[in-house]
Amino acid sequence: MERTTINHMSNKISHSGIVDSIGNDCLHVRILQASACGSCKAAAHCNAAERKEKIVDVYGIADAKAYRVGQPVNVVASTGTGMRAVVLAFVIPFVILIAVLFAGSLLTDDEGLLALVSIACLVPYYLILYMWRDKLQQKFTFYVE
Repeated sequence: MERTTINHMSNKISHSGIVDSIGNDCLHVRILQASACGSCKAAAHCNAAERKEKIVDVYGIADAKAYRVGQPVNVVASTGTGMRAVVLAFVIPFVILIAVLFAGSLLTDDEGLLALVSIACLVPYYLILYMWRDKLQQKFTFYVE
């Protein structure tokens, strides 16, 4: 059973997972991300209960060979890491979308065109994130407890 905890005293987010594969200095950990109602007794019969498997790469493991595939581990990140991820994935794109929508509304009344242009303006943003993925990977660090 997957467990996610947020420890407000130590500012950590912890996910329990299972080692999926092992690299030289990297562990690939499979976590089961569940919605808040995923632990409900009626979750198996409810469409609102959502569960997704994710693979988290934990880099910088000096003794990666000490782990084995299938071993349960806890993957930990700081709440600051989580907040940065939320800002990059949701807040900045929302601001770009709204800014382009309002700026474009001064130029035209065609709402369909405004919607398409606003969404199209997100493409360069996500391309930039993709090009900077190696730098971002260094900022979004996970640890194994």
